[in-house]
Amino acid sequence: MPAGELRHTSPPPPPPDTEEEEGCLWSEIKAEARRDAEAEPSLASFLYATILSHSSLQRSLSFHLGNKLCSSTLLSTLLYDLFLNAFSTDADLRSATVADLRATRHRDPACVSFSHCLLNYKGFLACQAQRVAHKLWTQSRKPLALALQSRISDVFAVDIHPAAKIGKGILFDHATGVVVGETAVIGNNVSILHHVTLGGTGNTVGDRHPKIGNGVLIGAGATILGNVKIGDGAKIGAGSLVLINVPPRTTAVGNPARLVGGKEQPTRHEEVPGESMDHTSFISEWSDYII
Repeated sequence: MPAGELRHTSPPPPPPDTEEEEGCLWSEIKAEARRDAEAEPSLASFLYATILSHSSLQRSLSFHLGNKLCSSTLLSTLLYDLFLNAFSTDADLRSATVADLRATRHRDPACVSFSHCLLNYKGFLACQAQRVAHKLWTQSRKPLALALQSRISDVFAVDIHPAAKIGKGILFDHATGVVVGETAVIGNNVSILHHVTLGGTGNTVGDRHPKIGNGVLIGAGATILGNVKIGDGAKIGAGSLVLINVPPRTTAVGNPARLVGGKEQPTRHEEVPGESMDHTSFISEWSDYII
């Protein structure tokens, strides 16, 4: 079989709880779409084409991504088959999609419904497309993975290398201007705001990008450079420049960033900021903060 030919194989059955959770969420999404179609008839055909005409979440998402990312030379039908093949044969991809939908709905008060996230949140859509590109990358289909990265960047203004590893329960909030380098790793239940860069220092090769732990919150405009580790549950303040490791459950803020409470005994928090979305509680403990 030619290397570029799509392979439709029978996927292994997912665990019952995963399949049940996906089915329940899909039923809720369809109910939301019917409600919105009745409330706003001008969207009825759009909602039918993107959600109501499909039998599953993976088919709806594949159709929507295919239409979003297609071009005159990269056809929507090809992309639909590509995405559907990936989601249908990989239960982990589907599980991550469900976790991302729930994370966005729970953490972002502006997200009014699951269907709103599925159709309109470009950070969510870019993340799902990148996961498929990553799957292609690991299958040594690198030209196609890079072509997909380019389309994701063009359409969503989110540039994530297909080799980057991303966990689940991810929120890319607003997402415009997010850049994630080739060897970056993002853990589970992480929230990242717009204009965040996880980049290299520019003078190294190999493993050269940040490693983001579980439950991390990275504020808008933050830049993290080099093969540094951001510990589980850490918080990076908006606009910060981070060049060294950040311990778990601490807050780093400033340019260059420093730890709230000091380097020797930094203040530690109990909550998981990637889930609580608490951006500013550190200010009351930051003696240098002046208004």
